[in-house]
Amino acid sequence: MSGTLNKVMLIGHLGDEVKLHYFEGGNCIGRFPIATNESYTNRQTGEKVTNTEWHNIVVRNKAAEVCEKYLSKGDLIYVEGRLKTRQWQGEDGNTRYTTEIQATDFTFLSNRNDPTGPPQGTAPSRETSAGQGSQGGQRPAPVDTPEEEDDLPF
Repeated sequence: MSGTLNKVMLIGHLGDEVKLHYFEGGNCIGRFPIATNESYTNRQTGEKVTNTEWHNIVVRNKAAEVCEKYLSKGDLIYVEGRLKTRQWQGEDGNTRYTTEIQATDFTFLSNRNDPTGPPQGTAPSRETSAGQGSQGGQRPAPVDTPEEEDDLPF
């Protein structure tokens, strides 16, 4: 294989509320942490051990607004995206680094009986360059559309 791949798939719980930051021109960025857990039993002690990893998720524009509206701390979410490391200067003058997941797709997995929640028939979709994200839910059934009659012999 001659190409490369930068893809992350996570299922985890939100560790905090989605925080939005708006820019000039109306674009926005949303950030939130999710936790993933790994559990196993220590064979020597018989003790159950749980390790938690924290992941910083970044969503953009409409996807960020959807996440802010429908997600709360503790909710379960599936996120697909790519790893991106960025750097900045800290207040102390030192260069700091962070690795984030730039989300390209997501699905809300928490079951809510909230009538104001996201529509349950909405299919996940890829985030486009314009920043359209998915709203989660289950895939809808195909819609039957009337076919046009044509006189073509094939």
